[in-house]
Formats: sequence, C-alpha cells, structure tokens
Amino acid sequence: MRKLVYVLLTAAMVALVGCVTINVYFPEAAAQKAADRFIGTVIDQGSAPAQDAKPAPPAHEPAQPSAMLLDLLVPAAYAADTPDIRVQTPATEAIRGRMQARFQTILQALLDSGAIGFTKDGLVVVHDASKIPLSKRAQATAAVSDENGDRNALYREIARANGHPEWESRIRATFAKGWIERAHAGWYYQDASGAWKRK
Repeated sequence: MRKLVYVLLTAAMVALVGCVTINVYFPEAAAQKAADRFIGTVIDQGSAPAQDAKPAPPAHEPAQPSAMLLDLLVPAAYAADTPDIRVQTPATEAIRGRMQARFQTILQALLDSGAIGFTKDGLVVVHDASKIPLSKRAQATAAVSDENGDRNALYREIARANGHPEWESRIRATFAKGWIERAHAGWYYQDASGAWKRK
C-alpha cells in the first residue's frame, strides 16, 4: 500500500511539474529601489551604494519527501522568493562617475535655470534654449548629448547585467519615473503625454 501511495504521489508531482511554468517577471519594486539609489548618487551627490548583493535565502523547515522531489525537478522555484536587480557593474560605475561630474559642472545649473528638463523616456533635452547664453550653447548641447548617451548605455547595461536584454524599455521607464520623482523644485519634466511641467 505504501508503495502505491509513493507511485501515485510521484505521478501527481510529475503532472504538477509539467504544469509549472517558471515565469520570469520584471521585478518592478527592486528595479525602482535600485534606480532611486543610483539617481540619488547623481542628483544628490551621495556616495555610491554598497555592492549589490542578493539576500541570503530564507531558512526553510525540513523538507517533506514530496517537496524534495519538487526541488529536484524544479530547483529554480526558489528564485522567485527574492527578486533583485543588479545595477552595479564596472560599466555602470564608469557611467555613474561621468554623470556625477557632468551634473555637478553643468547640468544642475541648466536644470535650475529651466534650460533643460527630464523627458518622459528617461533622457534630458533642451527645454528653453533662450535661458542658455550664446557663448555656452555649444557646451550645453554637448553635455546633453553626452548625458543621453550615458543614460542609454546605462539602461542597456543594467538589462544586460541582469541577463534580460528585453528589460531595457522597462529599466528605462523605471529610471524615467525616478528622475522625475527626484527632480528639485523648479526643474522641468515631461508628463506621460509629453507636456512640459514644472516641479
């Protein structure tokens, strides 16, 4: 009788595993937290956050035989317990350094004056060129171009570093929201429709 129960239990587990789909979803909350930390180090000139590290897996009670079988058949089932997103790589750290320096030397003044603003897609653009003296327009245009190049590279690198290049647009949207939320009073940004607003 015991052998029959194990056979039935094994058959049920195999059927269940056949129905299990490992769903790789975008960890929205973890991405927003990581974006906020990164943006804070650029806008607020804070220090770089501690190395990204995945938390230790939670301690589990001794497994039942059926659970052990499921673990053998679907070992990735625990991966969804601790969603995380990796933001720190050598490439992103180099980008962060350039963005911090650029923000401190030119972009903050342009944002404060209303000359540039944050776009709805996570970039910066000239909002009002008349607020940039003619002698500084070439420098401002170059800074905006360099900043957008770094931002595009950042979003692509974070998606790549997490093994999901297809997440680039989601990373971009998460950062776009973060840049706007961290904007200082008086800075311009685009709303979802593309209309300019002032914080």
